[in-house]
Amino acid sequence: MADVYATIAAAEHEVQERLATVLELRAGDSQQRGMLSTYLADIEFPDRAEVLDVGCGTGAVSRVLARCNGVGRVVGIDPSPVFLSTARKLAADFADLTFIEGDCRSLPYPDSSYDIIIFHTTLSHVPRPEEALKEAFRVLRPGGTLAVFDGNYTTTTLANGDFDPLQACADAAMAALVHDRWLIPRLPGLVMDAGFNIIKQRSLGIVETANPGYMLTIADRGADLLAANGRIGSELTLALKNEARRRVDTGCFFGSIAYGSLIAQKRL
Repeated sequence: MADVYATIAAAEHEVQERLATVLELRAGDSQQRGMLSTYLADIEFPDRAEVLDVGCGTGAVSRVLARCNGVGRVVGIDPSPVFLSTARKLAADFADLTFIEGDCRSLPYPDSSYDIIIFHTTLSHVPRPEEALKEAFRVLRPGGTLAVFDGNYTTTTLANGDFDPLQACADAAMAALVHDRWLIPRLPGLVMDAGFNIIKQRSLGIVETANPGYMLTIADRGADLLAANGRIGSELTLALKNEARRRVDTGCFFGSIAYGSLIAQKRL
């Protein structure tokens, strides 16, 4: 099954609405907020910086950016009209924050329009990410900053050991939810090829054990996807979900995903 985010504008309205809720819930997670704060602290915002949040979704990161010291204006761009409708409602009180519909591989801006461009969990869902990075290079001002944060989804695990059945759920979920699970390992080369100098990289991540939220949904969604693809039957689907909850109840649940951030500067 293909990554729904890669063609989000074509998804059914109900699917987009459901994913909008997921995006806001994920943005509210304390570990996600911590990773965001960590890599944003690596960015030097010039006074009255003009910032473009690419693949902004429901605008959760855009709202954080709008509150950062030094930021003058933030624009969020996303291909989903449903996501953008939610973003505008949630940002109704922000004077210098706007949202537009568009494709990151063909940005509707002239050369040298922005000081900073952010890709927050965006590029792993974009077919041909090199085109998006070339557009970012074009639209950034000389010396402007590129910031990329994404999951290294090759590391997604629910396993406690070899041949753990829950790992099949994690693998199925990632295959369906992420276009390029190898984006983070390939990112430095892509960024340098696009004309940037890398300033800083970080390895980050989430771990859920006693009170899993997001990673428990990965177990459930993966089990459902295995069933939808005809790989398992309904009894095993329920058994996998119950096994995940048994581990929570007995204190042996473990779910983890590594993330990475990269800050780069447009070559002069």
